[in-house]
Amino acid sequence: MSEANEIVHQTLRLKILTALHEAGQGTPLEFTRLKRLTGATDGNLGRHIGTLADAGYITVEKDFHNNRPRTRATLTDTGKRAFEDHVAYLRSLIGGL
Repeated sequence: MSEANEIVHQTLRLKILTALHEAGQGTPLEFTRLKRLTGATDGNLGRHIGTLADAGYITVEKDFHNNRPRTRATLTDTGKRAFEDHVAYLRSLIGGL
């Protein structure tokens, strides 16, 4: 059985990666949408996005859209593998019961 990925395992980071995985490879999600999907506060979401970006699991693009700051996150190939491996780990736990 594989082991838990401690970066992915944290609940909010797992929610972020799930949303990005479901959006599809290469499809960015805006910070406001991730906030709505995860129920996180601005500060907490920003911190966990930073952790995922530092791990190379997502890329973050900051720009301006309609004169407003915009932050978008996109799942990387490394992040996709880490997420899918962690999901397989969780399924192995459930299957072992």
